[in-house]
Amino acid sequence: MANFGNYHLAAGWFKIAAEAGQICLIEKIAQPSEQAKPSALTNQAAAELTEYFSGRRRKFDLPLKMNGTPFQIAVWQAALQVPYGQTASYKDLARNIGKPGASRAVGQALHKNPLLIVVPCHRIIGSTGKLTGYGCGFDLKQKLLQLEQKD
Repeated sequence: MANFGNYHLAAGWFKIAAEAGQICLIEKIAQPSEQAKPSALTNQAAAELTEYFSGRRRKFDLPLKMNGTPFQIAVWQAALQVPYGQTASYKDLARNIGKPGASRAVGQALHKNPLLIVVPCHRIIGSTGKLTGYGCGFDLKQKLLQLEQKD
């Protein structure tokens, strides 16, 4: 990764990386451990995330580079279609990508989502409406969903 920055946002520390003019990584980290090399694009991503956390942004205007398998990319693109303030189930996403029996595989793909929050895997819940797995923990998933319900 050519450029990355470590940013302290409302939900903690995040590493944001850009490659070839696209954001390729947004991950939650415990604390910065590497010397950052931020760029205008990683700074823009941090600014948009700050606006999101403050309730002033519903959609991100970032160029994204999704690094994953074709299946993972299909799942992440399907997650991008879930509107702000709404949820969908793993089963819904599996159906939307033409793999109706792949709910568990959808969950595994979402767990590997390299673009947290911007690709809103937090909006994907169990088919019973129950909050299920989230790579950054249930507390953050619940907070993100509550943030989006404030309107």
